[in-house]
Amino acid sequence: MAKVIAESLKSSLGPMGRDKALVDENGFVTITNDGATILDNMEIDHPAAKILIEAAKTQDREMGDGTKTVVVLAGRLLEKAEDLIKKGVHPTTIIDGYSLSAKKALQLLEDMAMPVKADDRKILKKIAATAMASKLLTGNKEFFANIIVDAVLHVTQMVGGKREADPENIKMQKKLGGTLLETKLIRGIILEKEAVHTEMPKEIKKAKIAILNCPLEVETIEFDTKIHFDKMDELKDWLDEEKAMLKKMVKKVASVGANVVISQEGIDELAQYYLSKKGILAVQRITSSDLSKVVKATNGRIVTDIMDLRPNDLGAAEIVKEEKIGSDKLIFIEGCKNPLAVTVLIRGGAERILEEAERSLHDAIFVVKDVIENPRVLVGGGAPEIEVARRLRNYSTRFRGKEQLAIANFAEALEILPMTLAENAGGDPIDAIVQCRSRHGKDEHWVGIDGESGEAKDMRSCAIYEPLAVKMQAIKSASETASMILKIDNVIAESE
Repeated sequence: MAKVIAESLKSSLGPMGRDKALVDENGFVTITNDGATILDNMEIDHPAAKILIEAAKTQDREMGDGTKTVVVLAGRLLEKAEDLIKKGVHPTTIIDGYSLSAKKALQLLEDMAMPVKADDRKILKKIAATAMASKLLTGNKEFFANIIVDAVLHVTQMVGGKREADPENIKMQKKLGGTLLETKLIRGIILEKEAVHTEMPKEIKKAKIAILNCPLEVETIEFDTKIHFDKMDELKDWLDEEKAMLKKMVKKVASVGANVVISQEGIDELAQYYLSKKGILAVQRITSSDLSKVVKATNGRIVTDIMDLRPNDLGAAEIVKEEKIGSDKLIFIEGCKNPLAVTVLIRGGAERILEEAERSLHDAIFVVKDVIENPRVLVGGGAPEIEVARRLRNYSTRFRGKEQLAIANFAEALEILPMTLAENAGGDPIDAIVQCRSRHGKDEHWVGIDGESGEAKDMRSCAIYEPLAVKMQAIKSASETASMILKIDNVIAESE
């Protein structure tokens, strides 16, 4: 079953890979080329296949790319192992050989990797464009690569002497309408909210933002109770006191210079009115995740007691405005200085296009992050796999036992990736791999398969680059998954 899954994903590998139409139980169709999404929507019961799918999902969570590589390579390793088992080679021997091969392959990849500058926009754009080459956005990959590189560099920080870029700080905001080319990067945050009062200003320039995790309301009693008033004056005094408290809160906000209020909690209707009279734009009940992003974007601080609000707690942005896109009103917090959280506003003419665009950008964000955090790259097109396979064959001659066969088969399995690229591009995979082997034998180490033509080319001239970290993790995961499945000799269902 694991081999069947690998075979089904092979046709989706590379820039000429085919899409899959995923149909759920309600008949809803998702059309995608994304490996993680395809695997997520497969209904699989076989335990060995589930192990393979989990490995691919882990690859997606950790690296953001390389899911299809893990599945296709693991499937090929299992296929080659099956051939050896039929020849009388014990699974334990194959597992040992695969372990030696994977360890050597990782070492060879380390040696082959090219160091780059972590903030080299030119190489980062090539990395992002390569990740999108097989996706919906491939026709405009240069446009989107610029957006992604800008976004990831904005959220990159130095932590303990190392660069870290957290993709969680890049918010993806999908909005139906327009075209994909109307997608843009917002140096700040978009909130799916509107101003709480119709009389509030719709645009604030030079915004000073109070970020609250406390209500602008009079505290209510948490349990059921009744308040008895003997006279109307007592009721009036009660209401006057409530108004005075709300006025005091609003006065506090205004006194520190805030002209925008972003609150995770509610804002009393009377407080909304007072805020509008002072020309303050307010938004209520935003999520904790968005509140955190507002803090990172505006360099403000979260305040949990309104009376503790100080001028140095305020966040800053060039503009905060309410804008209508389609039928929805959104709050844009834009023009933040050195924002550590940003938003990519994705436009498109259909929901399916928006969803596939988001998946494509997700992969590109992660590969750019991977290079920023580990600034070493390899060329793509299967060139590293062909070179590693060539060196593994030489390495296998050091062994005299059946492990030599396992290592040689591991090397042959690696070549399934460039062969698949050639096949999906309409080329002859055998001819293509023979040409690549010949040129690698002449020390042309960067020759791989052009995924669009299926021909053998120097991948540097095609500007096809991949992060070292992604490639290493994919080979490690595929090898470990294949070995884990090979070690199983029986599937036993638990009794209830």
